[in-house]
Amino acid sequence: MFPKILKAALAVLAAGALILTCAPALGQTSDALGYSVSTPRPINPAEGTTNPSAQATQAQNPYLGSVPAKNTGTHMDLSLEEAIARGLRYNLGLIESTQGNATVRADRLRALAALLPQISAGGLAAYEDLSLKEIGLKLPAAPGIAPLPPTTSGFGYQDTRVSMTQTIYSAELHNQYRSRKAAEEASILNVRDSRDVVVFAVGTAYVQAIASAARVETAKAQLASAAELERLTEDRVKSEVSPEIDSIRAEVERQSAEQRLTNAVNRHEKDKLALARIIGLAIDQDFSIKDPLAYRPLPGLAPEETLAQALRNRSDVRSAEAQVRSAQLALQAEKGQRIPSVSTSANYGGAGTTVGNFNQVFSVVGRVSVPLYTGGRISADIAQAQSELSRREAEYEDLKGRVGYDIRVASLDLNASDSSVKVAEHNKALAERALAQSKDRYLNGVTNYLEVVQAQEAVTASGENYIQSLFSFNVATISLARAMGAAEARLPQLLGGK
Repeated sequence: MFPKILKAALAVLAAGALILTCAPALGQTSDALGYSVSTPRPINPAEGTTNPSAQATQAQNPYLGSVPAKNTGTHMDLSLEEAIARGLRYNLGLIESTQGNATVRADRLRALAALLPQISAGGLAAYEDLSLKEIGLKLPAAPGIAPLPPTTSGFGYQDTRVSMTQTIYSAELHNQYRSRKAAEEASILNVRDSRDVVVFAVGTAYVQAIASAARVETAKAQLASAAELERLTEDRVKSEVSPEIDSIRAEVERQSAEQRLTNAVNRHEKDKLALARIIGLAIDQDFSIKDPLAYRPLPGLAPEETLAQALRNRSDVRSAEAQVRSAQLALQAEKGQRIPSVSTSANYGGAGTTVGNFNQVFSVVGRVSVPLYTGGRISADIAQAQSELSRREAEYEDLKGRVGYDIRVASLDLNASDSSVKVAEHNKALAERALAQSKDRYLNGVTNYLEVVQAQEAVTASGENYIQSLFSFNVATISLARAMGAAEARLPQLLGGK
């Protein structure tokens, strides 16, 4: 028995050691609980915005998801304008932001209802038997007067009335409504800002798909060149003009080109899937990118003028300003609790033992309420509202500074990427010329195949550098459109009317 227990204990220890050994590797691909592999997030389009819906957690960003439509069963040629239109219709982040606006609108209507007359109608039919002993009602003892019975005996009556209550003056309710109205305005601006976030997300994913498509075409051209060069090398080896090692090198180069093409196609398909998830395409929808978005230099933009436009046009800045105004009115509402309020109520109807003998009845009541002692509750409400106002003001000032930061960073990135595109384009042309000359030198027996391989690698590197530079330029353009505000209308203009 003891050896069996010992063997079982050793097995448990070995399994625990194996788990501890594999734990670091598992932690790189699984979540904290190890239930599933975490989903990679290639971009973060919600960065740089104060929209509550846009401030999603790293685990789930709604602007990278959507409510997918059904597969059309046909091939789609998708332009950037069409992709943006679909994103503005199906993107999950915008849907959530719109529903949040509906909630704020309901709060505003609820605050308005407190200021409007409340009218209701009601009727009752009652049959009662009241206890006189319960209320201690009795007649004084006197000769010839019988004592009261213990109950009134059963009796019935009916009453039908229309009632109304109305607040005539209340600083608290009035400012609460104004605060909710400002909050609704901020929420509407939040929805507009969400549309800019969607445009940024769709535009970034679209140019990413364009870049990966360009890599596929480049990889195809490189494979064709490597295959042709391999054929020429084999002929030279057979003719005993070149050594056999050149043929081996050519075969390796051709296989490497095939692998690069496979990787490029795989990357392009994944980028298309990421775009489809953002704009609401079915995951199995067949589509291709239609707009190439070639290099188009932008006119010079003065940072000061751009910043002024951004502060006027960005919906998140205007939303933050409305939120400050809402907090100011909320503070006034809390202070209004100390001011007397005036209200009235009235009812009118008929009452009697039966409907046939109803008599007219009514009442009108005026009420003045003056808070004398609330145990410090009003002071606490005012302090809380003042704290909220200070927080909103600080966020507003921070956002204005962040807008200036976004503008300058986008401008710097745009200038740097514009220079990079020009240099990369020139280097690509030089590398292609150098490859052509190396091939000629090799075919004429002036040099060996190693020089051709190096020239081919230089062409590959220059092509990737050009694609990456152009991608960075387009992303910087989209970032500038987002930073300036009104990206939905501005982005097609910055991208050459596409």
